[in-house]
Amino acid sequence: MFLDGLDLLDQKILALLIQNARYSYSELGEKVGLSRVAVRTRIEALEKRGVIEEYTTIINPQKINGAVSCYFEIETEPSHLPEVVNRLYQSDTVTQIYRMTGNSSLHVHAVAPSQEALETFIREELDCLPGIRQINSHVILSRIKDVKGLRL
Repeated sequence: MFLDGLDLLDQKILALLIQNARYSYSELGEKVGLSRVAVRTRIEALEKRGVIEEYTTIINPQKINGAVSCYFEIETEPSHLPEVVNRLYQSDTVTQIYRMTGNSSLHVHAVAPSQEALETFIREELDCLPGIRQINSHVILSRIKDVKGLRL
């Protein structure tokens, strides 16, 4: 199972941090039965191992007036994949890029400030990518369930 290598205390600490990353070491210690120092040591070890990558603020684009969130499935010629990935990575509109199995080589998430900006992104950035076989787009109408990170 994917949690092998994490003891029960680390799992409890991670579950609490997923719930609220702003918990203090003292609050976490109270909830898992450890001292503040012991919790800090465990969290630092998890960070050093790369289990915890970052702490961040998550912004919901649907709550920003006019913002448009869209997923793209992009099928490329294999020889052009590195260049396509590099160009997408450089775009401020692109928020996530995943290499996929199946017909689509890439699964890309983009957020634009408006419908017009999304259309400009498609026309000036996506349509100009080399070696593209096909692009499918899916505009997000509403967020029903959106799990961030790994749930324990």
